[in-house]
Amino acid sequence: MTHATARRWIAGCTVAASVFLLASCTSEAGDGKAAKEPTTRSPSSSRAADGSSDKRLIEQAQTALAAAQTGRMVESGAERLTDGIHTEPSLHAGKTYELKLVCVGHGAAQLSFKPTGTGTPAKVPCDQSVVRQRISAGKQIHIDVDASHGSNGVVAWEIDSI
Repeated sequence: MTHATARRWIAGCTVAASVFLLASCTSEAGDGKAAKEPTTRSPSSSRAADGSSDKRLIEQAQTALAAAQTGRMVESGAERLTDGIHTEPSLHAGKTYELKLVCVGHGAAQLSFKPTGTGTPAKVPCDQSVVRQRISAGKQIHIDVDASHGSNGVVAWEIDSI
């Protein structure tokens, strides 16, 4: 399998897993049981409408990341912006990596690192642009991406070794 083929396969699996996870929500009552009666909701607030919209946004974000390939992918993912990204990637000490983020939707997200100094905090606009940041691995790092007030959409990320 070539590097490009493997990358497409991984991206496809990531999309499929994200769609599966987004579609596996429980009833609106939140009790873990299926709803007994269908409810009438406006299309903009229905789970089905949100799921297909999220899927489309995730695909757009992952396409933008794939176009910005810089090295060998180490980890990646995609989340609803309202859920954010909270990850502790497994990186090798002393190596340099590139974190790429794409937010699709409206508003912005805020990128932060722990410990501070691992990377630079940044605002990520939800305009499909790829935000790149070099990070140096030392000890365990924690990367957070949280929605700015009133923002909505999806955020996809990838860490490449360079």
